[in-house]
Amino acid sequence: MEHLDKTDIRLLQLLQEDASLSIAQLAETVALSTNACWRRVKQLEEAGIIRRRVALLDADLLGCGITVFVAIRTNQHNEEWLETFARGVAEIPEIVEFYRMSGDVDYMLKVLVADIPHYDRVYKRLIKVTRLTDVSSSFAMERIKSTTAIPLPPPRP
Repeated sequence: MEHLDKTDIRLLQLLQEDASLSIAQLAETVALSTNACWRRVKQLEEAGIIRRRVALLDADLLGCGITVFVAIRTNQHNEEWLETFARGVAEIPEIVEFYRMSGDVDYMLKVLVADIPHYDRVYKRLIKVTRLTDVSSSFAMERIKSTTAIPLPPPRP
Protein backbone atom coordinates (compact mmCIF):
# COMPACT_ATOMS: atom_id res chain seq x y z
CA MET A 1 0.00 0.00 0.00
CA GLU A 2 1.77 3.11 -1.26
CA HIS A 3 -0.29 5.79 0.41
CA LEU A 4 -1.10 5.85 4.12
CA ASP A 5 -3.09 8.91 5.13
CA LYS A 6 -3.69 10.12 8.68
CA THR A 7 -6.81 7.95 9.01
CA ASP A 8 -4.89 4.80 8.01
CA ILE A 9 -2.11 5.67 10.45
CA ARG A 10 -4.63 6.28 13.25
CA LEU A 11 -6.37 2.96 12.53
CA LEU A 12 -3.03 1.16 12.68
CA GLN A 13 -2.17 2.89 15.98
CA LEU A 14 -5.51 1.89 17.47
CA LEU A 15 -5.24 -1.72 16.31
CA GLN A 16 -1.67 -2.02 17.64
CA GLU A 17 -2.94 -0.86 21.03
CA ASP A 18 -6.04 -3.10 21.04
CA ALA A 19 -6.81 -5.47 18.17
CA SER A 20 -10.11 -6.44 19.78
CA LEU A 21 -11.71 -3.08 18.99
CA SER A 22 -14.79 -3.55 16.85
CA ILE A 23 -15.14 -1.86 13.48
CA ALA A 24 -17.85 0.33 15.03
CA GLN A 25 -15.47 1.45 17.80
CA LEU A 26 -12.70 2.12 15.29
CA ALA A 27 -15.05 4.01 12.98
CA GLU A 28 -16.30 6.24 15.79
CA THR A 29 -12.75 7.04 16.95
CA VAL A 30 -11.50 7.99 13.47
CA ALA A 31 -14.77 9.67 12.39
CA LEU A 32 -15.66 7.31 9.54
CA SER A 33 -18.81 5.39 8.75
CA THR A 34 -18.70 1.73 9.75
CA ASN A 35 -18.60 0.63 6.10
CA ALA A 36 -15.81 3.04 5.17
CA CYS A 37 -13.80 1.95 8.21
CA TRP A 38 -14.32 -1.73 7.40
CA ARG A 39 -13.09 -1.11 3.81
CA ARG A 40 -9.98 0.69 5.09
CA VAL A 41 -9.11 -2.10 7.51
CA LYS A 42 -9.76 -4.69 4.79
CA GLN A 43 -7.41 -2.81 2.41
CA LEU A 44 -4.71 -2.70 5.10
CA GLU A 45 -5.12 -6.45 5.57
CA GLU A 46 -5.08 -7.19 1.82
CA ALA A 47 -1.95 -5.06 1.40
CA GLY A 48 -0.27 -7.18 4.09
CA ILE A 49 0.24 -4.21 6.42
CA ILE A 50 -2.03 -5.90 8.97
CA ARG A 51 -0.69 -9.45 8.97
CA ARG A 52 -2.93 -10.85 11.70
CA ARG A 53 -4.55 -9.99 15.01
CA VAL A 54 -3.43 -11.81 18.13
CA ALA A 55 -3.74 -11.78 21.90
CA LEU A 56 -0.58 -10.79 23.77
CA LEU A 57 -0.02 -13.09 26.73
CA ASP A 58 1.87 -12.44 29.96
CA ALA A 59 4.95 -14.69 29.93
CA ASP A 60 5.54 -14.20 33.67
CA LEU A 61 2.03 -15.37 34.58
CA LEU A 62 2.39 -18.36 32.25
CA GLY A 63 5.66 -19.51 33.79
CA CYS A 64 8.01 -18.34 31.03
CA GLY A 65 9.33 -15.19 32.64
CA ILE A 66 13.04 -15.72 31.97
CA THR A 67 14.31 -14.24 28.68
CA VAL A 68 17.53 -15.63 27.24
CA PHE A 69 19.33 -14.22 24.22
CA VAL A 70 21.38 -16.89 22.50
CA ALA A 71 24.17 -15.94 20.09
CA ILE A 72 25.05 -18.69 17.62
CA ARG A 73 28.23 -18.93 15.58
CA THR A 74 28.79 -21.52 12.91
CA ASN A 75 31.40 -22.30 10.30
CA GLN A 76 28.66 -23.65 8.03
CA HIS A 77 27.36 -21.04 5.61
CA ASN A 78 25.33 -22.99 3.10
CA GLU A 79 21.64 -23.33 2.29
CA GLU A 80 21.33 -26.96 3.38
CA TRP A 81 22.76 -26.22 6.84
CA LEU A 82 20.49 -23.19 7.29
CA GLU A 83 17.40 -25.16 6.26
CA THR A 84 18.24 -27.89 8.77
CA PHE A 85 18.92 -25.35 11.51
CA ALA A 86 15.75 -23.33 10.77
CA ARG A 87 13.59 -26.50 10.82
CA GLY A 88 15.11 -27.55 14.13
CA VAL A 89 14.64 -24.12 15.69
CA ALA A 90 11.01 -24.03 14.49
CA GLU A 91 10.36 -27.23 16.48
CA ILE A 92 11.45 -25.66 19.78
CA PRO A 93 8.50 -23.58 21.04
CA GLU A 94 10.56 -21.75 23.67
CA ILE A 95 12.49 -20.06 20.86
CA VAL A 96 10.19 -17.15 20.07
CA GLU A 97 12.45 -15.10 17.78
CA PHE A 98 15.20 -16.14 15.36
CA TYR A 99 17.43 -13.78 13.36
CA ARG A 100 20.31 -14.09 10.92
CA MET A 101 22.80 -11.42 11.92
CA SER A 102 25.63 -9.38 10.47
CA GLY A 103 28.90 -9.02 12.39
CA ASP A 104 30.54 -11.52 14.73
CA VAL A 105 27.38 -13.48 15.54
CA ASP A 106 25.72 -15.52 12.80
CA TYR A 107 22.30 -16.07 14.42
CA MET A 108 20.50 -14.63 17.43
CA LEU A 109 17.66 -16.38 19.25
CA LYS A 110 15.25 -15.07 21.85
CA VAL A 111 14.17 -17.81 24.22
CA LEU A 112 11.48 -17.72 26.93
CA VAL A 113 11.81 -20.23 29.77
CA ALA A 114 10.75 -20.75 33.38
CA ASP A 115 14.19 -21.15 34.91
CA ILE A 116 17.78 -22.26 34.27
CA PRO A 117 16.99 -26.02 34.22
CA HIS A 118 14.28 -25.28 31.63
CA TYR A 119 16.81 -23.36 29.54
CA ASP A 120 19.28 -26.25 29.88
CA ARG A 121 16.68 -28.58 28.35
CA VAL A 122 16.16 -26.13 25.46
CA TYR A 123 19.94 -25.81 25.01
CA LYS A 124 20.33 -29.60 24.80
CA ARG A 125 17.60 -29.77 22.14
CA LEU A 126 19.22 -26.90 20.23
CA ILE A 127 22.69 -28.43 20.05
CA LYS A 128 21.19 -31.68 18.70
CA VAL A 129 19.72 -29.86 15.69
CA THR A 130 22.98 -29.44 13.77
CA ARG A 131 26.66 -28.70 14.26
CA LEU A 132 27.29 -25.32 15.91
CA THR A 133 30.67 -23.65 16.42
CA ASP A 134 29.71 -21.56 19.47
CA VAL A 135 26.59 -21.00 21.56
CA SER A 136 26.64 -18.08 23.98
CA SER A 137 23.67 -17.41 26.25
CA SER A 138 22.84 -14.15 28.03
CA PHE A 139 20.05 -14.01 30.59
CA ALA A 140 18.07 -10.77 30.68
CA MET A 141 18.15 -9.33 34.19
CA GLU A 142 15.31 -6.83 33.68
CA ARG A 143 12.88 -6.03 30.89
CA ILE A 144 13.04 -2.24 30.61
CA LYS A 145 11.08 -1.81 27.38
CA SER A 146 9.11 -4.33 25.42
CA THR A 147 6.55 -3.54 22.75
CA THR A 148 4.97 -5.18 19.75
CA ALA A 149 4.07 -1.81 18.24
CA ILE A 150 5.75 -0.96 14.93
CA PRO A 151 6.87 2.67 14.60
CA LEU A 152 4.49 4.13 12.04
CA PRO A 153 5.51 6.58 9.31
CA PRO A 154 4.03 10.04 9.26
CA PRO A 155 0.86 10.23 7.14
CA ARG A 156 1.24 11.41 3.59
CA PRO A 157 -0.92 14.32 2.45
